[in-house]
Amino acid sequence: MPDLWKVDLHCHTWYSRDCLMDPRTVVDRALALGLNKVAITEHNNLAGARFLKQYAPDLFIVGEEIKTTAGEFIAYFVTDEVPKGLSPEETLERLHAQGAVISIPHPVDSWRRSALGEAATLKYIDQVDALEVFNARCLVSDDNDSAKALAKRYGKLMTAGSDAHTADEVGNGYLLLPPFADNAASFRESLAQAQPAGQPSGLWVHFRSTWAKARNTKPRS
Repeated sequence: MPDLWKVDLHCHTWYSRDCLMDPRTVVDRALALGLNKVAITEHNNLAGARFLKQYAPDLFIVGEEIKTTAGEFIAYFVTDEVPKGLSPEETLERLHAQGAVISIPHPVDSWRRSALGEAATLKYIDQVDALEVFNARCLVSDDNDSAKALAKRYGKLMTAGSDAHTADEVGNGYLLLPPFADNAASFRESLAQAQPAGQPSGLWVHFRSTWAKARNTKPRS
């Protein structure tokens, strides 16, 4: 049995409006923490993910966190940027067309307006590969537990991540899973054996994101 990889599947940089973190900082933090892969999942754009995929191609997965009219989806091995503000149906159709691996981030987070919520999650659950069952930014641990219970009940793959917007958060949420090739099919196969893990990032990080929205002037798609 090969050594398991440690993979953070939810991370932002200053290409997301609520984040001021230099993308290169993620490289330093990931290497220091022994992360094997990090998915860069900017809000509604691929700019940060594409930059880091060129900068350190073996370390990064190109992803996107997409705001729809009902809530957010997160996808991996994305090749074509999906804009915000589309219906869930159109968003999912565009992601399926490019073969992306699709998850629902923080699906039942009781504090985030961007969460789909249980009703919408169940409406679209058959159209996604996975549910995010540990998000380090969830303030209520039961919300992560509820997401994990939903994934098990409906036979969905599980994803996990830090949802990092600051350097200290990187790696606070992750999966342990078998190594995989740099493609969606191999990633899906590995996710079937994934073990979510991590620690909460706490309340303070949300205040820093609010502050970042007013300060971030970096170009974004």
